[in-house]
Amino acid sequence: MVIKTAFIAAIVALLVGCSAQIEDYQGEQPQLKLEEFFNGDLVAYGMVQDYSGKVIQRFHADLKGTWNGNEGVLDEQFYYADGSQQERIWYITKTGENSYEGRASDVEGVAEGTTAGNVLNWSYTLIIERDGEPFAVNLDDWLYLVDSDNMINRTQMYKYGLPVGEITLYIGKK
Repeated sequence: MVIKTAFIAAIVALLVGCSAQIEDYQGEQPQLKLEEFFNGDLVAYGMVQDYSGKVIQRFHADLKGTWNGNEGVLDEQFYYADGSQQERIWYITKTGENSYEGRASDVEGVAEGTTAGNVLNWSYTLIIERDGEPFAVNLDDWLYLVDSDNMINRTQMYKYGLPVGEITLYIGKK
């Protein structure tokens, strides 16, 4: 069992070491500025997959972003295929030329994000409900600006360093 666990940990470490870095997108255009893209009304469509790749949830969302200087609010209203609904309100602060922090009621601590070129990489811990109990998952969230009106978001979810799911999301301006 110890050898198997060590082998799995080594594979995960190898895969993480081979992943893209935010600096890889430095020269990409158009430049992503959260205060520009997430300003006004947006719509999103997405799906959640489990560790095996099986789609376990589909959704759409209405988003409204407002900014005042370096402070932004992103109000997200989610509508799931099973009929459930969820609200998440992000409070975002631009902390530097290419850095942001975000807070939301179901985010543990502070989300930290960095932009380069047309990409934002967020890292945070999200508290979700699983079997009626709170369950913390670590998210590695990558947002890719396609053009000034469209974005693709891919998120890897981890628990204890192991992949447990993935979120794929399209976001567009209304």
